[in-house]
Amino acid sequence: MSGGIGQRSYEIRTYGCQMNMHDSERLAGLLEDAGYRKAAAGADPDVIVFNTCAVRENADNRLYGNLGHLLPAKTARPGMQIAVGGCLAQKDRAAITEKAPWVDVVFGTHNIGSLPALLDRARVQQQAQVEIVESLERFPSVLPARRESPYSAWVAISVGCNNTCTFCIVPSLRGREEDRRPGDVLAEIGALVAEGVLEVTLLGQNVNSYGVGFGDRLAFGKLLRACGEIDGLERVRFTSPHPRDFTDDVIDAMAQTPNVMPQLHMPLQSGSDAVLRSMRRAYRRDKYLAILARVRSAMPEAAITTDIIVGFPGETEQDFADTMDLVRQARFAGAFTFQYSIRPGTPAAEMPDQVPAQVVAERYERLAALVAETSKQENQRQLGRQVEVLVAEGEGRKDAVTHRMSGRARDNRLVHFTPAAGQLPRPGDVITTTVTGAAPHYLLADGVPAAVRRTRGGDAWDARQAGPAEPARHEPGLVLLGMPGNRPR
Repeated sequence: MSGGIGQRSYEIRTYGCQMNMHDSERLAGLLEDAGYRKAAAGADPDVIVFNTCAVRENADNRLYGNLGHLLPAKTARPGMQIAVGGCLAQKDRAAITEKAPWVDVVFGTHNIGSLPALLDRARVQQQAQVEIVESLERFPSVLPARRESPYSAWVAISVGCNNTCTFCIVPSLRGREEDRRPGDVLAEIGALVAEGVLEVTLLGQNVNSYGVGFGDRLAFGKLLRACGEIDGLERVRFTSPHPRDFTDDVIDAMAQTPNVMPQLHMPLQSGSDAVLRSMRRAYRRDKYLAILARVRSAMPEAAITTDIIVGFPGETEQDFADTMDLVRQARFAGAFTFQYSIRPGTPAAEMPDQVPAQVVAERYERLAALVAETSKQENQRQLGRQVEVLVAEGEGRKDAVTHRMSGRARDNRLVHFTPAAGQLPRPGDVITTTVTGAAPHYLLADGVPAAVRRTRGGDAWDARQAGPAEPARHEPGLVLLGMPGNRPR
C-alpha cells in the first residue's frame, strides 16, 4: 500500500477536453497501482484530485469555488488530501496553494506520473507539495490506466501543439508537439483490442500534423490505414484536426479504411477571413469549404461537425455574417459554439476592439439558432435509414420510456432507441435499427425491430460489472455531449 498505511480511497474530477479525460484515466491507474481504491458512490474519499482546464470560461472561479466547498470537509477530516493538476495547475502553479492553502498537492500537465509520490510526500512532511515541470517526462499513454469504458478507449498519438492561435493558451501549458512512434501507438491499440475494446479515438491537439516530429508528413494517413489491419478493431475516430494540415491522403485513408468512421470534427472558429487572420489561423474560408467538399465527395454519408467562436476582438457585423453564411453552406451535423471571453496570457487578451458582451451574446444566440436548425435538417435526412449503433452507458435520455437506451451510430450521431422485450443489449454490444425521428442533437429509433449483436465489448462490460473497481469519474456537463468536440482549436 502507498505510504505503508491502510488502503485509501480516491475520487477524480475532470474538467475540459478529451485529452484531460485521457490523463484522468492514467491518474486513476497510477493511484490504483499505488494501492488506492476508487471511492464508492456517496462515500467521502480520502483523496480528491481535480484535473483542470484553463480554456473554458470561468475555469479559475469554478476551481476555487469547488476548493472552497471542500474546506469544511478537509477541516473535519485532517487525513483527507486534495490535489490539483492539469492545465490550470500548470498556469497558476504555487498561486493555487496561496489562494487555497488547504490544497496538499499541485502538479502540472507534464508530470502526472508524480502524483502518488507527491501525495505520500505531502502526508509525511505535513506540507503542500508543488511540482511543475516544463517539459514532458514521459508520454501519459505509457502510464497505467483505469479506463472509463471497457469497450471504447482514448489513444493519444501526440501531446502539445505547434500552432500559435491568438485565442489559445494550450501551447504554453502543454508545450510543443511531441509525437509517439507509430509502432507504440499500434501496440497500445492492439493491447486494448485484446481487452475487449471495439472503438478507439486517436487524440492530439492537432492530430493531422502527426509525424512532423519524426519527419513523415504522411504519417497520420498511414496510421489510419494501419488501424484498418487490426483484427477486432471495429471503429476508429480522431480529434481534432487542423484545416491547415488537412491533406488528400488523409481523406483517402478515411474513405478506404472500413473501420475509420465516416465522421469529421474540424474546428472552423470563424467564417471571416479577416477574423481568421487575426486569430492566426493558417487557412481561409475557401480552403475550409474545399476540404468539406473533398470529404463529402469521398464519403457522402460523413457527418461533419465543428467549433466556432463568436465575438473575437475586432469582429464586425459583416464578419459575423460571413460566419453565418459559411455555416449555411457547410451543413454541419453539429457545432460547438463559444462566446469569446478574454483569456489572460493569450495575445487576443491584449487586442483592441474587444466586442461588447451584449453584442457577443446576441450574435451567439443567432448562431446557436442557425446551428440547431441546420443540425435538425441534417438529422432529418437520416429518417428511414438503417444505422449501426454501438450501445453506450450513461447517454440515455431521462424520460418515462421504459428501457430506452442510447448509443452512437457510425457517424457518431447520438441515437436513442427502445430495444424489444427479451433483446436487451449490453453497453458495448451493437444493434442495427432504423431511424424514426430526428431532433437537433439526436436521432430516434422507437417502435422498430433492432438486430442485436453481442460483442467482446459487451463481454468486457459484463466483466467490469463483476469486478470491484470503477472508472475515474468525469465531471458531468464539462465536456459537451452530442457530436464530438474538443477545446477550441
